[in-house]
Amino acid sequence: MLRLPGVLDGLMVADCRRVLEAAAWVDGAVTAGAQSARAKANLQVPEDAPAIKPLQDLILGRLGRDPAFLSAALPLKVFPPLFNRYDQGMGFRAHIDNAVRFGGPDGRARYRTDLSCTLFLSDPGDYDGGELIVQDLFGEQSVKLNAGDMVLYPASSVHRVEPITRGSRWASFFWVQSMIRDDGQRALLHDLDRSIAEARAALGDDSETAVRLTGAYHNLLRMWSEA
Repeated sequence: MLRLPGVLDGLMVADCRRVLEAAAWVDGAVTAGAQSARAKANLQVPEDAPAIKPLQDLILGRLGRDPAFLSAALPLKVFPPLFNRYDQGMGFRAHIDNAVRFGGPDGRARYRTDLSCTLFLSDPGDYDGGELIVQDLFGEQSVKLNAGDMVLYPASSVHRVEPITRGSRWASFFWVQSMIRDDGQRALLHDLDRSIAEARAALGDDSETAVRLTGAYHNLLRMWSEA
């Protein structure tokens, strides 16, 4: 799990909220699988709504320039961001995201969902409940971030959204198909990439250690990637 602060700044969040406030919302079950549809209670903007196209471009553009996202996700394809809302009494019981999503302009493009993303568009003080709970090997992690911050986690994780008891929780959600299918390999490359950055800062770009680590990174990426 990786938390990415400031994917959107305050003005960008406000612009997103203005567009979404004027949008038509539908039952969020439209994007759920058979099991998830029974567990899901929220609202969603239709994925083909023209109004959200600029918001999708904004989010994808910001992520395309975010070094932490690129290092951790190693994205091959990113599903166009969707937008949901949990009002009082709504939540999403424990589920796992579909392994493959269909999207794109004609709805036929396939995306393997290696990573799930939630970009918060409401501040924690705007609502009670609504925590994203993700189960991993170390138990459950609770996530409730500032508006504009994002969390990235394996789509294979069992997760849920706690019921809202006050206010409303707005977010963008989407998935990443990584060049590296395996979570462990992807995590190892992320750690190695951070070590390279530290070595370059401490020893210089041309140091023997930095060059050797960079070579190891790219050779592993070449061995494991599906691109």
